[in-house]
Amino acid sequence: MNIRKSKPIIGISIGDINGVGIEVTIKALSDNRIFKNFTPLIYGHGKAISFYKKILSIDDFNFVQIKSLNEIQHKRVNVINVMEECPEVIPGVETQEAGKMAIEAISQALEDLKNGHIQALVTAPVNKNNINSEELHFVGHTEYITASVGAKESLMLMVSDSLRVGLVTGHIPLAQVPQAVTKEKIIQKSNLLLNTLVKDFGIARPKIAILGLNPHAGEDGLLGKEEEEIIKPAIRELKDQNKMVFGPYPSDGFFGMMHQSKFDGVLAMYHDQGLIPFKSIAFSSGVNFTSGLPIIRTSPDHGTAYNIAGKNVADEGSMRAAIFLASDIISQHEQENQER
Repeated sequence: MNIRKSKPIIGISIGDINGVGIEVTIKALSDNRIFKNFTPLIYGHGKAISFYKKILSIDDFNFVQIKSLNEIQHKRVNVINVMEECPEVIPGVETQEAGKMAIEAISQALEDLKNGHIQALVTAPVNKNNINSEELHFVGHTEYITASVGAKESLMLMVSDSLRVGLVTGHIPLAQVPQAVTKEKIIQKSNLLLNTLVKDFGIARPKIAILGLNPHAGEDGLLGKEEEEIIKPAIRELKDQNKMVFGPYPSDGFFGMMHQSKFDGVLAMYHDQGLIPFKSIAFSSGVNFTSGLPIIRTSPDHGTAYNIAGKNVADEGSMRAAIFLASDIISQHEQENQER
């Protein structure tokens, strides 16, 4: 049963209740524009949200607690409890109980998303230390959600108003990157990036840049062979398929000369190569979007930030951007369906 009524429902998994997730969620949802295009549903616990509402003295934020999705109120912020008892909220402190609630919130929200009861999921930050257990090996949201929806592959895509950066490799040790960067993987991730730019962002003929792996993109083989033996052959094959793919570019010069502005997307070889320039350019408004999945999932581009939890100084810009990007992608998909 799809319970959607007049507006799409965007689920928000509350993340670690001892981090800044609840604070940035409350602040982001205090924006009255949210009710025009979608209905927010927080997967967490009303007591934890009330705790932060009180200590942050945010009086103009209100929510309604529901027991099932059939009780959704479309002009309110809705909260559904994912556990009967709320763990103790201790801002800035890592606890196993907070980790258990975080994974329960993600799991319940994902189930509703896969069943079509909600139309997108925004994930607040979690702590990988307390979310892991003997039963669960949690590397990151991207990997967990990809496996949960039965997808073989996905693309971690960092998004801002002016920049989109995808990763060939994600949460793996740097020492393993050279072995993980293969011609097949570059072609696969490039196609995921090109497809998401068309499907999710409405760009009819996207153009992407591919970065090199080594300093100076290998300097014609003097500083590494990967560009000559792996990356350039992948780019040639994509070009032969009439794809607008260019590179490989040295990462430092590429971003230093602001060449990203000439492309619709950039594909980096490894995590920090893509995320350091991205966060330098768009830290307060950046969004992590998991593309290539049959569902819509976004998140803010920061972590739990225990050091500022509960101090009313966390910037909600990235969480707000994550929520509105999810809404924009829903609208883009609906527009495509109407045109078919």
